[in-house]
Amino acid sequence: MKDWLRKHPDVRTIRVAAADLNGQARGKRVPARFADNVVKNGTRFPFSVLNLDIWGEDIDDSQLVFEQGDQDGILKPTERGFMPMPWLEAPTALLPIWMFRENGTPYEGDPRHALATVVNRFKARGLTPVCAIELEFFLIDDSGKTLQAPASPRSGKVRKAAETLSIRALDAFDTFFTDLYDACEAMDIPADTATSETGLGQFEVNLMHSDDALRAADDAWLFKMLVKGLARRHGFAASFMAKPYPEYSGSGLHTHFSVLDEKGDNVFDSGGPKGTAMMKNAVAGCLNAMHDSTLIFAPHQNSYERLVPGKHAPTAVAWGYENRTAAIRIPAGNPAARRIEHRVAGGDVNPYLMLAAILGAALDGIENQMEPPSPIVGNAYAVEGLPQIPTSWEAAIDAMEQSEIVARFIHPELIKNLISTKRQEHHYIGELTDAERIELYLDTV
Repeated sequence: MKDWLRKHPDVRTIRVAAADLNGQARGKRVPARFADNVVKNGTRFPFSVLNLDIWGEDIDDSQLVFEQGDQDGILKPTERGFMPMPWLEAPTALLPIWMFRENGTPYEGDPRHALATVVNRFKARGLTPVCAIELEFFLIDDSGKTLQAPASPRSGKVRKAAETLSIRALDAFDTFFTDLYDACEAMDIPADTATSETGLGQFEVNLMHSDDALRAADDAWLFKMLVKGLARRHGFAASFMAKPYPEYSGSGLHTHFSVLDEKGDNVFDSGGPKGTAMMKNAVAGCLNAMHDSTLIFAPHQNSYERLVPGKHAPTAVAWGYENRTAAIRIPAGNPAARRIEHRVAGGDVNPYLMLAAILGAALDGIENQMEPPSPIVGNAYAVEGLPQIPTSWEAAIDAMEQSEIVARFIHPELIKNLISTKRQEHHYIGELTDAERIELYLDTV
């Protein structure tokens, strides 16, 4: 880590940052000349900082604040190390960190540790999850009273409609995407294909698969930070909020995953299109936990405006082969690459919690040899009798709080903290106008 700074003598300040439960970066600015101390000894801030609400306020009834004296945790660098922050004017480095207790044990309320715990359970069985994440986001001109797509730097024109898979739409923002891919290269974020999507000013970037689930979540977290920061340098906003425009589809964050055995073979590969029994066990685990863990996939009030029938987001707890109307899709293609696509999460999620919930549920299905229902064929929105994903934020909060399933793969302390956070947000969001809610979520999530 120290070598990176020596190779970049122009960097004068660093940011040390961890992800809180909402995926917000919480941390400090440190002069680069004191970076060695942070690398060696870590830094400190209260446990409660990872359990703030979306405004950055303490949770009123949190045991982490006054009841425990607002004690400090110790935050140590992750294995990611230093990286540039290309969206800032001055040369600056980011050092991702995560939280530990005074005795050196991981803090159970840290979302990155939640994912690490699930990954370690896979490792104990000689298994390795391989993950790839697709992130959708909107480019937005938020300078006026009404949100709209930003003017193209090339033509000066504003898109008035969605342009699905349009090369013209990509070319209209070529300078932004060129800078974005250059920045991803500098930050070692494996950005692959970019496409224009079905929303107004909406795009998607796929991140390459990784056999390190923590790194995959890091990539998604860092990518969201990068896109939002870089867009502002280009004179507009970028937002991962689930649904900024009521009349257009929202932004999803889809996860593809497979599992390797100790030989490096894909345990979902049956040699044919249907996948193995273990793949179906994993599907069953994901379906079994989906209702109760929806709060992780749809963590905000605005999230539920995306989860409506006929708008390219799943509403039923169902799976199918090569079927994008289902919550779980098994893509076609080479059997050696057989995988599961989990399509529930919105762009507004915390990637660490999202992967912990998906992989934890899949492993629960594998360990208990769960069997899924029959795969659906055709339009899942039109199939009667399917169990449904919670349709409101309050219902999702209640479902997680009462769940015995989620506690099998997410630590009870983190669940308790998350529930307290969301109940506080639910209370205060009700006092805001629609415009104030959009303004809140536009830059935060």
